[in-house]
Amino acid sequence: MRIISGACRGRKLVQIEGKEIRPTPDRVREALFNILGPGIREKRVLDMFAGTGAFGLEALSRGAQSAVFVDAARSSCNVIKRNVELCRMADSARIICHDLINASLPVFHQPFDLIFMDPPYNKGYPGQVLGKSGFLGLLAPGAIIIVEQSAKESLNYPVNNLDKYLEKKYSRTALTFLRKFDRQQGCV
Repeated sequence: MRIISGACRGRKLVQIEGKEIRPTPDRVREALFNILGPGIREKRVLDMFAGTGAFGLEALSRGAQSAVFVDAARSSCNVIKRNVELCRMADSARIICHDLINASLPVFHQPFDLIFMDPPYNKGYPGQVLGKSGFLGLLAPGAIIIVEQSAKESLNYPVNNLDKYLEKKYSRTALTFLRKFDRQQGCV
């Protein structure tokens, strides 16, 4: 796994060992960032179920202002720390070891423009986290949430007034793009 584009293009990331690990293929990340385009610049990013931190680091490499990485596994948090150091992005990164499923959402001091969510497949985690009290408070105006899940999974809509506006499938992986929906104004 490597950073695809931007300031850290080509940088190889430290991997997480284990049979339960399912890294997002480079081609899926590349497709995702091609969809986002140059709009990533100066965005505040939240990388949930961060694993190696590849999504957040790719965003930083492409000009995002800051990234917060959240993962429950201490081993993942250690790998994210190593990858942040490899990419020399410690000044714009924050790592939080926190269980997003069995605990309330952590306290953040800013809303986010872009949220990546890449939980373990086939466990229903996206709907659980998206439906949590306070989730909408994480969103800056115009924020985009991207959920990666198995192509066989689907989210039940609407979840917490979030609207699906795009879904892309890549072999066994699906990327779902969500925005906050306001009945009076549409997507905001």
